[in-house]
Amino acid sequence: MANRPTTPAKGRGASLNLEGRFETVRREVFDDDWDTDAGEVKPKTQVAEERARSIISRNSSPDVPFEQSINPYRGCEHGCIYCYARPTHAYLDLSPGLDFETRLFAKTNAAQLLREELARPGYRCSPIALGANTDPYQPIEREYGITREILQVLAEFEHPLTIVTKNAMVERDLDVLVTLAEKNLVQVWISCTTLDHAIARKMEPRASAPRRRIETLRKLSEAAVPCGVLVAPVVPFLTDSGIEDVLSAAAQAGAKSAGYVLMRLPYEIKVLFKDWLEHHFPLKAQHVMSRVRAMRAGNENDPNFGSRMRGQGLFADLLKARMDNACRRLGLNRERAALDTTKFRPLARDGQMNLF
Repeated sequence: MANRPTTPAKGRGASLNLEGRFETVRREVFDDDWDTDAGEVKPKTQVAEERARSIISRNSSPDVPFEQSINPYRGCEHGCIYCYARPTHAYLDLSPGLDFETRLFAKTNAAQLLREELARPGYRCSPIALGANTDPYQPIEREYGITREILQVLAEFEHPLTIVTKNAMVERDLDVLVTLAEKNLVQVWISCTTLDHAIARKMEPRASAPRRRIETLRKLSEAAVPCGVLVAPVVPFLTDSGIEDVLSAAAQAGAKSAGYVLMRLPYEIKVLFKDWLEHHFPLKAQHVMSRVRAMRAGNENDPNFGSRMRGQGLFADLLKARMDNACRRLGLNRERAALDTTKFRPLARDGQMNLF
């Protein structure tokens, strides 16, 4: 049985700290007749500085729209209960539950490594995605500033990139983003699951409030930084009814593009999400999981390329039709220009351009 606080921790997504699938030890909760309840559990965020060996990750998945990505941090303090990256903490012998959002790792040498990797002979320029696994603008970015350092290196090399975030902190870097945008080197995507503040506060406890994310889209648009909205993930029977509201608010704020991803529940996330549902939405829990299975060919998760992002069946088809119709009505996705890879300057490691 997984180790669980008596009540969900305030400001945290997971109420479980279950073992990762690679651990050899299992913990069990039992009553020893001692009154040890000291009140509400408030786990603190712990950050370990990490010297990474490499910084650019390569991807060959056919349904992911990028070949390269950078994750400045491991773990994510936003605490989104549905986060598909949670199982990666199991490789560190840590829990995909509370550990994922409280025991974080900062790659303090990320900018240095990026400069070295971009300067290597034979490097092929392809847009780099920031925020592929964990949010590059999670709260600890205020202290560490690793994402900003990465942006500055990419701007120096005139290297194209995309950003996905749930945090309004991206506004801090508008000075760099504007410079990149003037050269068609950046696109920013704001992920907004719902406009319902009560749901978002439970589901994404340390991300920016939904309306604040919409305001970020407005500021990006006013600064002429290409931006779009990701309704991601869509949680059946919980957030899917508000899709059109999110798209409409984003379009009014200046977003030009939109996309969506159906919620995925790989590995330990299935247990975490169902426990979260029972805590916060007990009357809807069975309905949500029933709809999930209806859109996943009877399963709680679908790992297959082509269907894992969109789902299958009647409800999945209806979801796609709703998205397509709303985007067409709101003028979203009319144009989606590719980022410019021709401006890339292969500087030497000392910042000087190569002679040949």
